[in-house]
Amino acid sequence: MMGQTPWPLRPDGTAGQVFDKVTVAAEQTLWRVLPALLAGEAPHLPNDLAHGSYYGGRKPEDGRIDWTQPAQQVYNLIRAVAPPYPGAFTDLGGARFIVARARLATPGALRSDLPPGLHVSDNAFLAICGDGRAIAIHELRRQHDGSEAVVTPAEFAQFIQTPRHS
Repeated sequence: MMGQTPWPLRPDGTAGQVFDKVTVAAEQTLWRVLPALLAGEAPHLPNDLAHGSYYGGRKPEDGRIDWTQPAQQVYNLIRAVAPPYPGAFTDLGGARFIVARARLATPGALRSDLPPGLHVSDNAFLAICGDGRAIAIHELRRQHDGSEAVVTPAEFAQFIQTPRHS
């Protein structure tokens, strides 16, 4: 490693937002170390993982949401794989639904008397997690025949009420 540029990470930042910030930080770092690199005098710094981490890559299955997990963990997954990446998903009734945008709800702000999973309440999406906390879902997409479409709460409610045949 030849250089680093720190930048703050917002607690609600998504993977796409982080990527944009990393791109800017990488450009700044390159311009700062480029003269030394061209002169053959670039520093060789150790990669100190105490100040960051490394993840070797993800598989599509890594985006599957386990609604029995605590809300903070589910919300972090949603943010980590949010579009433009493949997104966090749940399968229901033979269909795949991608949670594209969400917010962790303040305790008590949304109803939490439902079982873990996706729900429609007051014409809005919410998800209940294993710890009883809720996540407000602001954009839900359905994958179908290789494409994705945004789903309204009314469409989702109709989908879950329609009997499915195997």
